[in-house]
Amino acid sequence: MSSFKDTLSQFDWDDTMQSILGKTAVDVQHALNSKKRTLEDFKALISPAAKPYLEEMAQLSSLITKKRFGNTMQMYAPLYLSNECQNICTYCGFSLTNKIPRRTLTDEEILKEAAFLKAKGYDHILLVTGEANRTVGVDYLNNAIQLIRSQFSNISIEVQPLDQNEYELLASNGLYAVLVYQETYHREEYKKHHPKGKKSNFDYRLETPDRLGKAGMHKIGLGALFGLEDWRADSFFTALHLKYLQKTYWKTKYSISFPRLRPFSGGLEPKVEMTDTDLVQLICAYRLLDEDVELSISTREREVFRDHIVQLGITSMSAESKTNPGGYTIDKQSLEQFEISDERSTETISQMLKSQNIEPVWKDWENDWISAMP
Repeated sequence: MSSFKDTLSQFDWDDTMQSILGKTAVDVQHALNSKKRTLEDFKALISPAAKPYLEEMAQLSSLITKKRFGNTMQMYAPLYLSNECQNICTYCGFSLTNKIPRRTLTDEEILKEAAFLKAKGYDHILLVTGEANRTVGVDYLNNAIQLIRSQFSNISIEVQPLDQNEYELLASNGLYAVLVYQETYHREEYKKHHPKGKKSNFDYRLETPDRLGKAGMHKIGLGALFGLEDWRADSFFTALHLKYLQKTYWKTKYSISFPRLRPFSGGLEPKVEMTDTDLVQLICAYRLLDEDVELSISTREREVFRDHIVQLGITSMSAESKTNPGGYTIDKQSLEQFEISDERSTETISQMLKSQNIEPVWKDWENDWISAMP
């Protein structure tokens, strides 16, 4: 059976990069004036030739976002369940080679962390773990979901890739969405950054969204980790992946995230820097390509940047995040997966949004719409 692996195999990384870099002002103008934009238009919008048109892109992106989503921002919070991991990843604080205290939350601790986030107003929660199948495998995840599902309208996970039948099991017990980032679509560079562990299997990770689509998952989140390779090429392949999935699993909703490499214990300097201007350009380009896809920004980004980007296409954001297990109420000083840049409280972020005439939304829009039906 075909998968995105077959689609990706038809593209060469270097040729794709040259195609993007070869786009001209004429190509950008064509993309801006098009009513239905293609992946070739997307290449133009993320190219260096689009830099002089950034203001126009931002205005269009803002108009489209407000038309489709209104003056709203979906709020979510991550709940880190475990930092145990069997993988070696060059960029992650949880990597097997990092000599850190490992912790996996008990049922009581999960409930305590969940209660803290619920009291803050969150109704959309993202469960996160390292990749350790024996410790935080399907049984552990299924138990965690069942523990908290009565408290939250939407439960998402960002964990190790699973098999289709495992996703079906979790979905039947209350799982709503799965975030799985390819990190980079450059096969050779991927191997360099994932030398050991199940995550070293490029194809298994690449085909995870296909398994999710076949499992009937409500929402799938995609993304690349910017800094491992050139952001333009990785963004194109993420967009290619998105369009393939939308065509193949058309009942599913999709989101795109924009993680940039952040410091952690051990450190990894970005191979290719992605500036704030680059990230603004990319967010606007995604919105111009797809009016319906959800675009999410995390607390990895600086306060000032987040304050400005909420008007330009972002529809989902986290606040007051802790990236260590038990970080909200139990073990606030333990090592985080990566450093947080925006450490403001949920209340402060909420006020920031309201000051810009944006209403924080604490549930997923689709579920709100369903619950409002007679």
